[in-house]
Amino acid sequence: MRGFLDISIQTLNEDSISVVNEANDSFPIIGKIIPSYRDGVWMYEEQLYEKVYETRFPDDSLDWSEYINREDKQVFLAFDETTCIGQIRVARDWNRFAYIENIAVQKAYRNSGLGHLLIGVAETWAKEQSLLGLSLEAQNDNVIACRFYAKEGFALGGVDTLKQTGNPNIDMTLYWYKIF
Repeated sequence: MRGFLDISIQTLNEDSISVVNEANDSFPIIGKIIPSYRDGVWMYEEQLYEKVYETRFPDDSLDWSEYINREDKQVFLAFDETTCIGQIRVARDWNRFAYIENIAVQKAYRNSGLGHLLIGVAETWAKEQSLLGLSLEAQNDNVIACRFYAKEGFALGGVDTLKQTGNPNIDMTLYWYKIF
């Protein structure tokens, strides 16, 4: 496990726009989440696959200047010296939650506590904005991410079976919430 002696967290600025996607590595698909709703509570089980495969989200190509020096949204980048190893992108949502638009950690830094550190930065930002909590979406085939969210104190709060209609590999979008 790597220590955080050389890790720094910085807000996105003009100089760091060129490295914002450097943490966007592939990740394993090991199964899918099967949610159920009983007695007013969302629960889920994992259905693990016999064969694991890797996938990768495309790099985000946003107008990154829209995230610089803003009160309503922010990108936080994690650096190991000068290498961008992680990012979390948050925005104030209409429901008074901080919506996590993206979180990414380079493969070499996964399971090191860096994701926890990034969630902590987002939580601090949300509390400074007087928001109610954190929210995010995950696809039901991203079991490892869902495990991470549950470990970080998020609860499954809803499911959308239509959002991924254009993606034949994904059955559902899962909505996760961490209420302060």
